[in-house]
Amino acid sequence: MSKTNKRKKESVKNEKEHIVQAVMSKYFEKKKEEKIGAIDNDDSDHKETTHVVKKRRKVTNDDRNDRKWEPPHWKEHWENILAMRIRNKHLEPRGCDTIGDTIADDKIRRLHVLVSLMLSSQTKDTMTIAAMDRLLEHGFTVQYALDIDIDELGKIIYPVGFWRRKAQYIKDTCQILRDKYNDDIPNTIESLCALPGVGPKMAYLTMDFAWKSNQGIGVDVHVHRISHRLGWLPYDTKTPEQTRLALESWIPRDLWNQINHNIVRFGQTQCFPVKPRCSTCLNRNICPASTSKDTVKNLKQK
Repeated sequence: MSKTNKRKKESVKNEKEHIVQAVMSKYFEKKKEEKIGAIDNDDSDHKETTHVVKKRRKVTNDDRNDRKWEPPHWKEHWENILAMRIRNKHLEPRGCDTIGDTIADDKIRRLHVLVSLMLSSQTKDTMTIAAMDRLLEHGFTVQYALDIDIDELGKIIYPVGFWRRKAQYIKDTCQILRDKYNDDIPNTIESLCALPGVGPKMAYLTMDFAWKSNQGIGVDVHVHRISHRLGWLPYDTKTPEQTRLALESWIPRDLWNQINHNIVRFGQTQCFPVKPRCSTCLNRNICPASTSKDTVKNLKQK
């Protein structure tokens, strides 16, 4: 090979390497910017949950008009869920919405509602109700909680999830109720969430069950899971609080206090976390997550 050809070959090789280096440099620079942007987004997510909702993808209706977004078939979904509650009534356990039905004193009734919701976290309804029945037998009041030894209180509420921690929460909460609320419970979301062991879901349900005040949707694992399955969310949500904000953006307010206990019962008797009963679900043909849709032929025959 001549020296001229050799120099040309080396020149072409060097030019290719230069191009590759330039391209890779731009690639890594872009990745660095994306990483920094992601970190910034994470920081804003920690500051305020509502920012997460606003920064997610813009949602429009199929016909591109300015009406408020709402999921297709949601009214049919809702009517079918109510119908299935009637059908599956014999399968439903008692819930916290029934707590205090036999208690005449309003303050004590509200206290029992609050405590039942505190116990319900990470606990099956049957265990929560059994624990509340035992507290009722012991004549549970704010004064009772302040007087009883924490180990004894723990034995009464056992085996609810995290029973030791919840026993401490109950005693600490009752001390606050004595000091600040004259043995009653708070009547705002903010003040309820300030109590030990009380989160947003418990606060919204307490306002509904104890005070008969429709302040928002209580979102637990059932509502969070089923909202995703039914396509009821205009954007992806990762936490119950994000799901609450998304649902409240389109669900009529007069339904807010009906969502939790109806969806929860639907989740407990029909739409299980694993192996949901899609084949007998009235929403099987209009649910995006259904695994048992009727065939086109069967639909025509119906």
